[in-house]
Amino acid sequence: MQRHFHEELEALKQTLLAMGALVEDQIRRVMRALVERDDVEARAVIERDREVNAYDVEVDEKCVELLALHQPTAGDLRFLTTAMKIVTDLERIGDQAVNIAQRVLDLNQEAQLKPYIDLPRMAERAQAMVKQSLDAFVARDTDLARRVCAADDEVDALKEQIFRELLTFMMEDPRAIPRAIRLILISRFLERVADHATNIAEMVIFMVESRMVRHTLA
Repeated sequence: MQRHFHEELEALKQTLLAMGALVEDQIRRVMRALVERDDVEARAVIERDREVNAYDVEVDEKCVELLALHQPTAGDLRFLTTAMKIVTDLERIGDQAVNIAQRVLDLNQEAQLKPYIDLPRMAERAQAMVKQSLDAFVARDTDLARRVCAADDEVDALKEQIFRELLTFMMEDPRAIPRAIRLILISRFLERVADHATNIAEMVIFMVESRMVRHTLA
């Protein structure tokens, strides 16, 4: 019985990682849609969100089932509660990709305001944080999890830099305001991706060390 339970935990972990790979790809594809002004790709990202949501339901239901049938204790209980938290953050990362895709479709109706340099850089950092937080989960690596948390400052700094630059565009030409606001929103959506990756990393620390560090991690 115990062996079967741990096989189910491993299968659950693999499903969670598949979901993580999907949302990482969603961020990658939506940023390509932005840079290449590709409406088809943006719409594909929106459509694929159904797959993200399906994973969300699958993992949640499996966690509840395992909690009810096996009444796990200690480490296994922390693993399941962590998985339930992680799946929520992954689903919300998927939502941010959809939010970006919707702004891309709007932006593509007008001339491009400026070359996209810092937004792809910001997306790359946020995407790396998602991957590393999941790597930390698999390896139970709290050092890597803490590095993910620390990396959030770099994403925040890029968001502020983008905001200042776009504010200049808006001050110089009021006609740029709608496009600039959409780009600012994209930077905020990417910041939230990084925040969700940080949440995952903090839950890894909880899973491994049985210590909640949210709002306290230096």
